[in-house]
Amino acid sequence: MANKVVLVTGATSGIGRATVTVFAQHGYDVIINYIKEKDAANTLKQELENKYNINASVYQADISDESAVNAMIAGIVKKYGKIDALINNAGIVYDRAFANITIDEFKETLNVDVLGAFIVSRAAEPYMLGGAIVNVSSTNGTTTVSPECLDYNIAKIGLQSLTRDLAFQFKPNIRVNAVAPSWVNTRMNFDLPKDYIQSETERIYLKRFAQPEEIARVIYFLCSDDASYINGTVINVDGGYC
Repeated sequence: MANKVVLVTGATSGIGRATVTVFAQHGYDVIINYIKEKDAANTLKQELENKYNINASVYQADISDESAVNAMIAGIVKKYGKIDALINNAGIVYDRAFANITIDEFKETLNVDVLGAFIVSRAAEPYMLGGAIVNVSSTNGTTTVSPECLDYNIAKIGLQSLTRDLAFQFKPNIRVNAVAPSWVNTRMNFDLPKDYIQSETERIYLKRFAQPEEIARVIYFLCSDDASYINGTVINVDGGYC
């Protein structure tokens, strides 16, 4: 019996890397999407194949580019014949003050974080009968006010709306949900000022940032049979954040 297949966008670091690892641990063949980090993607592929005895593939594609996405999906389907799970994880943010963010930067955030998830989901849908999609959003789309990243806030709100709309569009054959993490120990947060990290940590009931694996395990759960009646919802994975 063939393994199940998962496609994770933005999979070379952080939550994406943790997610492909968790799926590989559960016997999935994994597709590692990246845009720039070719060496990291190929190294991850080898690590997962060697450790978990699964098949891993690497695809370079800008998810905001429809033709690139269509080519990626065509390649995946030619090799595997199906996609059982899709994790729309790729995202960017420009930490700019309201007056300083450029229109091009704002558009790029929306194009990657929202339009990209739409493009990949629509392209993958015909090959996902009985599958599941999880969009990686943020508490910036639910409860958090972060005026220094207006583009990201709006994108993550849009991604949550897209989650509900796709659940409707793809019913009853594909379940679509989202996770909304707060602070996670990923590379994009390593350079934050120490006093800011401390003040944000104090706002979290568990008094620490999440590890990427803690988010990845919830993503896997939402794609599993244990979540077979969860659809069109957003789950905060924030340690208790106020």
